[in-house]
Amino acid sequence: MADTCVARVPVFASLSPDDQHRVETLARPTHLHAGETAYSADDDVSQLMVLHTGRLKIFRLSADGSEQLVRVLLPGEFTGEASVFTGQRPDSYATALDESRLCVFRHDDLRALITQHPDIGLRMLAAVSERLSDTERRLGSLTSRGVEGRLADYLLGLPSAWRDGIATVTLPLAKKDVAALLDTTPESFSRALKGLAAQGLIVVGAGRSVSITQPDRLQRLVDVVA
Repeated sequence: MADTCVARVPVFASLSPDDQHRVETLARPTHLHAGETAYSADDDVSQLMVLHTGRLKIFRLSADGSEQLVRVLLPGEFTGEASVFTGQRPDSYATALDESRLCVFRHDDLRALITQHPDIGLRMLAAVSERLSDTERRLGSLTSRGVEGRLADYLLGLPSAWRDGIATVTLPLAKKDVAALLDTTPESFSRALKGLAAQGLIVVGAGRSVSITQPDRLQRLVDVVA
């Protein structure tokens, strides 16, 4: 059980090993190759998808057909809770960014599971509430800060490795996708990176590595327009 999606997902963490095993029997293992679609808007599905390994990109399509990135799921996170709870069809698309494994729970199975273990439903609600709070914070950042401020806030929120007062982070997505998350263009994103680097706040390393050399000053840049 130690390496299953049920064992590693926070909403199932409170269950005993025996109960986790029972949940595991309800899961439908799904394997996706990079670029493969997990679901599309208006699919006639009602299911919870829990990511075990890999990354899943959630996005919407605008009227002109361009992608609007909503979020990227990492291992242990889930999507599809809205369609499961409301019965509505999804309004977004999900595509695997990497080779990914998922556990899929059908609506009826999940409903029976929550009836038997109400704390799972409460944990799901808590996770969704946290996601909504993060979305509200992002929207507030988009309306109150320029691109440099939004980028600074994003970098400070990434997992970091500290050494000698310097925090090194790795962008989890391609720069164009991070730009989409920050509601800006790749060109403006690149200018913002160069601008923060010119101020001595960051050093852009190889690949997707960024070193935050002045974390306190970078935080002040965020706070000044918060």
